[in-house]
Amino acid sequence: MNTQLKTLDNLPLNAPEQFESVEVLKKVAVAHRYLAELKGISASIPNEAILISTLTLQEAKHSSEIENIITTHDELYKAGLFDEPSANPAAKEVQDYATALQHGFIEVRKKKLIRLTDILAIQQTMERNNAGLRKVPGTGLKNTRTGEIIYMPPQDANEIVALMDNLVKYINDDTLCELDPLIKMAIIHHQFESIHPFYDGNGRTGRIINILYLVAQDLLELPVLYLSSYIIQNKEEYYNQLQQAREVNDWRPWLIYMLDGVEKTAKNTIALILKIKSLMQSYKVRIRNELPKIYRQELLNNLFIHPYTKIDFVMRDLGVSRITATKYLELLVKHEFLVKEKVGRVNFYINKPLFELFIAP
Repeated sequence: MNTQLKTLDNLPLNAPEQFESVEVLKKVAVAHRYLAELKGISASIPNEAILISTLTLQEAKHSSEIENIITTHDELYKAGLFDEPSANPAAKEVQDYATALQHGFIEVRKKKLIRLTDILAIQQTMERNNAGLRKVPGTGLKNTRTGEIIYMPPQDANEIVALMDNLVKYINDDTLCELDPLIKMAIIHHQFESIHPFYDGNGRTGRIINILYLVAQDLLELPVLYLSSYIIQNKEEYYNQLQQAREVNDWRPWLIYMLDGVEKTAKNTIALILKIKSLMQSYKVRIRNELPKIYRQELLNNLFIHPYTKIDFVMRDLGVSRITATKYLELLVKHEFLVKEKVGRVNFYINKPLFELFIAP
């Protein structure tokens, strides 16, 4: 069991045989191609909030599933409708993850940096505590089936601080390493998970850092690559490759795994965004033709930012009265753009075709 974790400046980061084999570089080229296509297609959606609100929730759901925090899309969207605490704790945890990702994105897009304060804020938002970096020894990573400890991350509080400072410097200072940013992303993720700096939320925080790093490197404009969908489908390999790189110091299988994930996830996200775009255009044409008196771009945006919407959302987004918002929604139900449902005494309205895009296998 390897308990000695090196700082990144002690790794042979420019050794081609370790990090830039022919196989890895071929994967890098393909992953970049699809990331660039994803970035361009994302920019073609007229309101970025549509993708930020929906796709960050998809990432949150899948990333949480990796940690066995399971909820349905229906529970998740309902949790976002009501101010009172959700009856489903898992849905609330996923909502907190999406909030942490969105807030982190705002900071990183503005500064093009991922600071330690950003990482701490992400974990604090998800875990709803301010425990910060681990200070008490005793944390070990176990095999979920056997209970055997397979890896002991650093235990000393000062060492954890030093390793995190080193990692943050590596993330933000491109002069320290000439490797391709996608290779660096995989190394950063491995190092973060190996430091395991928090008592809870390490996996989910690390996966948020992946997305934010791509934004900081201008490889994505929006946080729309939900890589966790790939990891949840290949969960055992994810943990195996993390551990394999620690034990035998062969990085190529880990890099291939992560680059393959970027490629496949980018392809899937491109397909999903194109479907959202097509559905949105269809709604736009139909509402203009069937309900020209109520058509507004802000109304169309509302229906796609919120797969489950409600009167208060329409009032806020369109700046209209409750009576007007109710009238608009009821007309949209009558013309089969939305489906009306009720929780208690509160009505909400579902964009079913959009919802079905997100639950499709």
